[in-house]
Amino acid sequence: MQGKKVFQEKLFNSFSLSSRVPKENFYRRLNEVCNFNFLYILTEKYYGSSGQKSIDPVVFFKLCLVGYLENIISDRKLISHCSMRLDIMYFVGYDIDEELPWHSTISRTRQLFPELIFEQVFTKVLQLCIENGMVSGHTQTIDSAPVKANASMDTLELKVPEEELEEHLQKIRAISSMDKEQPRRKSKGDKSGKDQRKIRANTKELTAIKSRNKRWSKDQDQRPGAGNKGSKYTSNKTHYSPTDPDALISVKPGKARKLNYQSQLSVDIANHVITDIKAYHADGKDNQQLQDIVKRLQRRLWQQGLLFKNCVADTGYSSGENYAFLEGQGLKSFIPPHGTYKGGPDGFMYNESEDHYVCPQGKVIPFTKEFLDSRTKTKKKEYRARKHICIGCPIRRICLGKSAQEKKFSVTYYRAEYERNITRVNSKQGRYMKGKRQSTVEPVFGTLTQFMGLRKINTIGIKQANKIMHMSAIAYNLKKYLKFTKKHVKSGAGQFALLFLVKNVIGKSFLAILRDPKLTL
Repeated sequence: MQGKKVFQEKLFNSFSLSSRVPKENFYRRLNEVCNFNFLYILTEKYYGSSGQKSIDPVVFFKLCLVGYLENIISDRKLISHCSMRLDIMYFVGYDIDEELPWHSTISRTRQLFPELIFEQVFTKVLQLCIENGMVSGHTQTIDSAPVKANASMDTLELKVPEEELEEHLQKIRAISSMDKEQPRRKSKGDKSGKDQRKIRANTKELTAIKSRNKRWSKDQDQRPGAGNKGSKYTSNKTHYSPTDPDALISVKPGKARKLNYQSQLSVDIANHVITDIKAYHADGKDNQQLQDIVKRLQRRLWQQGLLFKNCVADTGYSSGENYAFLEGQGLKSFIPPHGTYKGGPDGFMYNESEDHYVCPQGKVIPFTKEFLDSRTKTKKKEYRARKHICIGCPIRRICLGKSAQEKKFSVTYYRAEYERNITRVNSKQGRYMKGKRQSTVEPVFGTLTQFMGLRKINTIGIKQANKIMHMSAIAYNLKKYLKFTKKHVKSGAGQFALLFLVKNVIGKSFLAILRDPKLTL
């Protein structure tokens, strides 16, 4: 007989979330293994002793964690999503008849807690992974990726020289200055400070930007269907974002210019656990951040009783200063050098003991001085031959050119460190490390940006961006931890080995003793 379900809401109902959420449910398992009660002590000093009660800090962190586990970057959408899920309600400790906190409460609480709180929570979760045997510590792979900021390129304002700043502030409008004739987008307000509105570029840099702008406009006009008159060559030296002043223009070959933050990430090669993450300004180069990353990473691993030995990264982190720094810290670097690196002129042989070069004709080019390159701000060594050495040389025209009278060239001060690093990179271990880097840190970044809510920063300011990145990394590590725990518990390999030992080894030995005729009771 055909059945027909008729819904009639009951006036009284007996219902418990604990009985409805399955034991194998992700959030139930997460609730069992993670104890966030330490947050009460960490956050106590940020509250007063009177007034209305705030949101429970444990509830706040759990709700934020759900956002990144569910790939939700909107606080409003997060609350709506959680209210429809029984397992999430059980995880945050709310019953079905309780209303979740208002979405604006999440935003205000995030601003209340400093970055240090989020870093401490990240360290606690990392400690959980270390205790579970998921982190080896000896080899760390480092990489970076731009993360879109919560600001638009259409709202960029022009910077002005310091002496014209006051006049500019009186006339400034809340519209884009990139195209005054036809403004494309309004800014809600200018959150920048005076220092962020000043031009800090010198005359030479501004001239270079002007010439690039001309080429940019010409290229834009030649593109098929190019009718956007607002397309301009923008630079951090001439423009700033009034919406999010900390967000800077990111420039990468083959990719559009956007307002981004730079996320620096380090991953352990054992089980791809994130060991460090931090937000930096998007205009900085990777090699400028490496030393800060390594210091922070060494301190964190040392506190957990792990020894950091190998630092693996791509070419963007290459510099002589970084190679020397890593050697000084007792670390082996596996960082390919830039293609522009040369240990000296072609055909010249270097004598390390005497610190001089020998040209193809056997003439000695001695070391003359150390200096700081004004363009690259790097330390270099100059080698220079006297005029009488090159006068009768048969290849003088080819070697010196038309006007030069003597051979003169500069080499990086850290040539020895470069050569040792190149030897490691080209070795069998170096090739292995390259494969590990490509299969470790790059997939982790892809997971964070596509599935863990790091595709865009939904807050304003670099401090808030740092909190977002730490929460995304916490969600990733916890998901990794639960998967690792479940896999090892379900395998039963240890129980099988113990049973085999009892039955075959201990059992047979005991029977052999009993059958021994010499045995007397």
